[in-house]
Amino acid sequence: MRILLVQLADIGDLVVTTPALHALRLALPEAHLTLLTTPHSVPLVQGAGLVDEIVTLDQTALDRATAFFRPANMRRVLGLGRYDVVVFFHHFTLRAGTLKYALIALASGARRRIGLDNGNGWFLNERVPDAGFGAQHQARYWLDLVALLDADNHPRQAMVARDAYDLPAWNGPRVVIHAGSGAYSTARRWDAASFAVAADVLHQQQGAQIILVGGSQDDSQQVQATMQAEALDLTGATTLPQLADVIAQADVFIGAESGVMHLAAAVGTPVVAIFGPGNPDAWGPWNPGGQTVIVRSLPVCSPCSYVGHGMGLRHGCAARTCMRMVTPEQVVQATQAMLTGEPVGATMPESAAHTPAFPRRVTILGMPVDAITYPEWLDMIKQWVSAPDATAHQVCTTNPEFMMIAQQDPNFRHILQRADLCVPDGAGLLWAANYLGSPLPQRVTGSDGVPIIAERAASEGWRLFFLGAAPGVADQAAAVLREKYPALQIVGTYSGSPAPPEEDALVAMVNASDADILFVAYGAPAQDKWIARNLPRLQVRMAMGVGGAFDFIAGVLPRAPQWMQRLGLEWLFRLYLQPWRICRMLRLPRFVLAVLRRGRG
Repeated sequence: MRILLVQLADIGDLVVTTPALHALRLALPEAHLTLLTTPHSVPLVQGAGLVDEIVTLDQTALDRATAFFRPANMRRVLGLGRYDVVVFFHHFTLRAGTLKYALIALASGARRRIGLDNGNGWFLNERVPDAGFGAQHQARYWLDLVALLDADNHPRQAMVARDAYDLPAWNGPRVVIHAGSGAYSTARRWDAASFAVAADVLHQQQGAQIILVGGSQDDSQQVQATMQAEALDLTGATTLPQLADVIAQADVFIGAESGVMHLAAAVGTPVVAIFGPGNPDAWGPWNPGGQTVIVRSLPVCSPCSYVGHGMGLRHGCAARTCMRMVTPEQVVQATQAMLTGEPVGATMPESAAHTPAFPRRVTILGMPVDAITYPEWLDMIKQWVSAPDATAHQVCTTNPEFMMIAQQDPNFRHILQRADLCVPDGAGLLWAANYLGSPLPQRVTGSDGVPIIAERAASEGWRLFFLGAAPGVADQAAAVLREKYPALQIVGTYSGSPAPPEEDALVAMVNASDADILFVAYGAPAQDKWIARNLPRLQVRMAMGVGGAFDFIAGVLPRAPQWMQRLGLEWLFRLYLQPWRICRMLRLPRFVLAVLRRGRG
């Protein structure tokens, strides 16, 4: 039997595919296995006994479907030969990009075409359902694929080629640090200065030898320049098999999500992996039975890449807050625990569980909307404020415009899907819920919610902070509410902006105020993104984006008459006052059409 195995991706992708290759080799020792992979990944498997033949193809050569018809590329693909089976170790994320794999399947002549199917695998005739990135680890997906060829799909260690590398003698533990993330996404990198702090502490407190590894585009030089101790710098000095041997001789490996991290897990070295925008449920270190710790800060918007069936934000967001919130102390704590054999603390969860705060929820266009009333919301806020823990909760005031933005903005979509509460702020949502047979009890808006919460806060003693809007508007809104509710405690107001350089100072200001509730008026989706990425370090109990609520309360912008609000025509009044909103308002008919066509999905 001739089997073509297709893995045209990066180093880490091939490493987590090797458990499946090994299982297939054991199940079909007489089969001829050909691996189609990228040139730079070949040293990882060459000589490892996993396959009989390796054929390389630059993964960028077929990035465009039309590139297949270039003579050089056509000769390369058509020259693969004839096969009985072809197995694709890929998610078919983009429909256009999937065509190149269909062309490879056609060129192979294989009667059995095996792969994951998320609806785009039309050319496959044997399928494993693709539940999306993170539904299970990538290595498990690939083991399930080869199980269709009678291979054992139980978890097994990855296998990579190793070439002996002699390290100088050292009387103490060795810690390998990779200050990079590969070329695919620099958003996954941890700050070089933070690596240096962690390295110095481990050298001073544990007597650890620090070994820096990686390539010329990684941050090893910056780490060494910032460190007080002298590190052994092997950056660019090893082949991939030699690098595997260097890491195998270490007591702990520290690094962000990268192919080198996967290499460390493959050789069985305990791994401290730093994650931010990446999805650890899909791409965490694969080391069955071994020691791995994933250190992450868990903002609401993380992970933002490779979630569900989409690529998401490959390059993360401009703020990179999720990586900045990971501290050297967390990394040192995890590493020291591994070196001393102590249990690793529970402050570094390996996955984010986003459990809705309210039990009744409706799904519209894939977005959640909570079937909540104002009294129920106020009771929930009271529980949050009086809870013994200091957990901060995000509330989104979801409306049809939010939902249409989220269709094109994966980061905003993830935030809405993970927020603690999504109140139905928009008459269009009430119509959609009724149309779908799951009516909502009432419209619950941010504009009305702020004064309603302020009234309850005055009697309960909750402390409020107003952030955002134009300069002076938050002060005016605070003055209006204080006059109406004399006992109300508004402990801070500030305009500022959602710009990343400002957020550290803004978070410090809010926390210093000892506020219980934070209202943010930067407009959607900027305000919701700001809250989501900073929520883990905010010491409030509830944070909510409120759009133009401060303008309404301060009298800068009048609200629609009550009769228009009752009829769900407030949007028309806003359009009358602000004609420039016409482009935004065009999302409303698009929302109606989308609900009629797609419903809940």
